[in-house]
Amino acid sequence: MVKLVPPKPFFYKGGKKAVLLLHSFTSNTVDMKKLGKYLQENNYSCYAPLYSGHGESAEELLKYSTSDWWEDVLNGYQLLKSEGFEKIAVIGLSLGGVFALKVAQELDVNGVLTMSVPTHRDASFLKKRVFHYAKRYKQLEGKNEEQTNLEMKRIQNMSFDSLVEFKQLIDITMDKLALITSPIRILYGELDEQLYKESAKAIFRSVTTNQKTILGYPNSNHLMTLGMDMNDVNKDIFTFLNDLTW
Repeated sequence: MVKLVPPKPFFYKGGKKAVLLLHSFTSNTVDMKKLGKYLQENNYSCYAPLYSGHGESAEELLKYSTSDWWEDVLNGYQLLKSEGFEKIAVIGLSLGGVFALKVAQELDVNGVLTMSVPTHRDASFLKKRVFHYAKRYKQLEGKNEEQTNLEMKRIQNMSFDSLVEFKQLIDITMDKLALITSPIRILYGELDEQLYKESAKAIFRSVTTNQKTILGYPNSNHLMTLGMDMNDVNKDIFTFLNDLTW
């Protein structure tokens, strides 16, 4: 059986402009590494926290809740502050994008950029996502079908309260979009579920700032930072950041 090495947070130190990078649900900081390296090469400093339980087994993931993951985001923001960065932009993908919107609602940010953000998701969909992740993780560990099925049955009996809290986080954050007055850019993939294009438009309509743009990418699915349009996505993110007042 293979012992998988858990991913870690990363801090790429570049220039005096700081960016908080927030990964997606059931994924990890690998989502953001290529973007982080690109921004570092262009004189930005980037920190990407790893949400508790992410990058580990589904059994470990389910020990934590959205509150824990939000705490990880706050700690990431404070780390950048403690490093002396006065202005911080925040970029998030999927769940990370929801967190990025929440950061923009509650903290002082220079700008906010979201990718593949849902304005709503029910707990049953999130539960399926966890099951898919769990099975994939066990396959990567090299477990046989019999062992995998046995462990999957155990997971079905675990508490999924954290996913109900996740749904509530999305609902509450979307109800407060009018609080966002910082510049914002909203990205979505044309090959992703239709929900995400509709969500991007809804977020665009609801934020208060008049410094807002929305962009769709023809060859992108959900994971935009690693997809076919990655280079264009990176360039558009860089342009957005450069246009902010630092």
